[in-house]
Amino acid sequence: MVSGPSGQTDLRTPWQNLDLTFSGGQRPLTIFLRTQNMSDIPADLRFAESHEWARLEADGTVTVGISDHAQEALGDVVFVELTEVGTVFAAGDQSGVVESVKAASDIYSPVAGEVIAINEELSANPELLNSDPYGAWIFKLKPSNAGDLDKLLDAAGYKAAIGE
Repeated sequence: MVSGPSGQTDLRTPWQNLDLTFSGGQRPLTIFLRTQNMSDIPADLRFAESHEWARLEADGTVTVGISDHAQEALGDVVFVELTEVGTVFAAGDQSGVVESVKAASDIYSPVAGEVIAINEELSANPELLNSDPYGAWIFKLKPSNAGDLDKLLDAAGYKAAIGE
């Protein structure tokens, strides 16, 4: 933490500031820019263009959640509509809803398969999707075809897709 010129606390990471002084101005203008680097997007995950992430687990199951980019765009998450265990999805099927103070957004299954677990903790604590987007999973499934993961974006591809 760095104390700024006006006594404000400035957290330099992941924010960086750019000081601009305009001629004739009374005081400098400070603009804070949000920066995100590749390390903020876990390399072990695959991503759908609809912003869901998928992680292949050692037991062959796939864990699904929403990306940091998605939760940031949604704002404070206040409700998560979870699917049911046993539901079978094709890749791209609507599999739930995340509601925030700003909007509601559908969640899509990034790969085909049968739901084997849902994160019930999200019912009582939906804000976990904001505080830990890559730790707070939404559901797990047994994939119909593990090759579906290869059709998703890797971390570098997702970073390019979201313009970072």
